[in-house]
Amino acid sequence: MSTDQPPPGPPPEDDPFLKKPQEPTPPSGGSPYGSPPPPPGGPGAGGGFPPPPPPPPPGGPGAGGGYPPPPPPYGGDPYGGGGGMPDPLAGMPPLADFGKRLAARVVDAILVAVPLFLIQLAFGTKRYTVETNQGEDVTEIFTKSYSGSGLVMTLISILAYVGYDWWFTKKDGRTLGKRAMGLRVAMLNDGSVPHSNAALTRAAVLWLPTLICCFCLWPIALVISILVDKPYKQGLHDKVAKTVVVKTT
Repeated sequence: MSTDQPPPGPPPEDDPFLKKPQEPTPPSGGSPYGSPPPPPGGPGAGGGFPPPPPPPPPGGPGAGGGYPPPPPPYGGDPYGGGGGMPDPLAGMPPLADFGKRLAARVVDAILVAVPLFLIQLAFGTKRYTVETNQGEDVTEIFTKSYSGSGLVMTLISILAYVGYDWWFTKKDGRTLGKRAMGLRVAMLNDGSVPHSNAALTRAAVLWLPTLICCFCLWPIALVISILVDKPYKQGLHDKVAKTVVVKTT
């Protein structure tokens, strides 16, 4: 169960994906003052007009049967908690399927990786070198070190992957891969397009660990976090940025 709290404040009015707040459900029952219904027969039946309604109890509106409680504020509990609060995803498209999310990510990774590969091939650079040292107990020790050109290529890769994801996410929530799969990134609290800071945070958490140190482990951690998260299917990068991925078609 997700426990993030979305940032407060109303979304911008010109956002094309702006959600509409749910209307509060009017209280059911009789008079808001708790007065009893008039007796059968109308005025004068059974000894005259009905008695006037009793005054509201002490303590102000809403205390012990007085005025009905005010409607909850817009947004309510961002995770659809108790108390009749509206679900923040009401009015938004359904959450994206994991298969389409994975396919969109593969498309995005290929679109960035191909130009980087051609650059690296043209300059003949190597990211890092792996040396094998054999100790006295016949135990091989592997050490990895970045070369000068490899460090430059790593920095270029970080700028390419993070910049690609940041730019398209803050633009309209859709990278080229997500556009092809009919998906987009949205803020959890109101469904709007992520602002620049949220888009950059999401892209950094998504790509930096993979490019710097955890090429295999970090993508697996992201996949697991999406699969086990309920109910919003947020990966670790979504949780940090307070975003979700939804369908557009």
